[in-house]
Amino acid sequence: MTIPTATSPPASPLTQPPVAGSLASAPWWRRALAVPTVGPLLALLLACTFFATQSDRFLSGGNFSLIMQQVMVVGTLAIGQTLIILTAGIDLSNGAIMALGSVVMTKLAVDTGLPPLLAIVIGISVCAGFGYANGMLVTRVSLPPFIVTLGMLNIAFALTHIYSNEETIVGLPSELLFLGRTFSIGDTRITYGSVLTIALFLLAAYVLSQTAWGRRVYAIGSNKEATRLSGVPVQRLTVSVYTVAGVIYGIAALLLVARTSVGDPKAGQTDNLDSITAVVLGGTSLFGGRGAVLGTLIGALIVGVFRNGLQLMGVPSIYQILITGILVIIAVTVDQISRRRTR
Repeated sequence: MTIPTATSPPASPLTQPPVAGSLASAPWWRRALAVPTVGPLLALLLACTFFATQSDRFLSGGNFSLIMQQVMVVGTLAIGQTLIILTAGIDLSNGAIMALGSVVMTKLAVDTGLPPLLAIVIGISVCAGFGYANGMLVTRVSLPPFIVTLGMLNIAFALTHIYSNEETIVGLPSELLFLGRTFSIGDTRITYGSVLTIALFLLAAYVLSQTAWGRRVYAIGSNKEATRLSGVPVQRLTVSVYTVAGVIYGIAALLLVARTSVGDPKAGQTDNLDSITAVVLGGTSLFGGRGAVLGTLIGALIVGVFRNGLQLMGVPSIYQILITGILVIIAVTVDQISRRRTR
């Protein structure tokens, strides 16, 4: 007769140490490549090197400033997207939510005479409300994030066109355009919006790596059930992630307005896919629990560098989209192979 013995519960993802595996005795270069951001950084450096040999204008300060201006809106959206993907979710609605926020803040400031700062706060609050609604539907109703955010994409898109009467809002007050202004570093013009985007990336990186909230975001993506059993309020935390992402989309809306100087209801229609592209190229796993927000910044820069470099080479825009799609597939394939090796 066999007497059953008690077994200890699995270690919580909040307390278990990282698995060293076979990398402990591996060469330094293999250990370096195992860091999620190293591969994207090498890809970015190789892309810059290639385009520098193809165009004399690529390495100019003015061109780098242009790349950052092109990246700042999608890059900011991608911060919120990273938070959600780390929990093993996804957000297809962020571009549409951003467009709605931009129309709300510009229309309130222009048509109603509301103080611009109050209009900005209301616009960001609308975006946060959509993020909160996404989080509640995902957690309380247990709907898949893909379905919830797909539906919210259509709702936000429709409300944007209804509220704006499908008209572009012009004649904006200067307070809404401040982040589009520039200052000089040598011969290079830098926008205040680019500085804000970098600051948001650094803040997000700090929160994810140095706070309990950030560590729990990773834990949810790694093993939601084990995280719940360890005492973490998973549903409440997940709602907070979607809400914070909504606030970030509102900031992206302000950056969009500052860059374009209008409230455009047609803006952001493909930015949801571009933000996912930046996250994936930055080494964050679509299956959650692994990645870094600074990798997302590198991923956004990869997209910006490729599009800018191909434009300087005279490559038609349709091929830029083709190459971006190929890069995404390669990045996801690498992620899948890496996951299999760590099992």
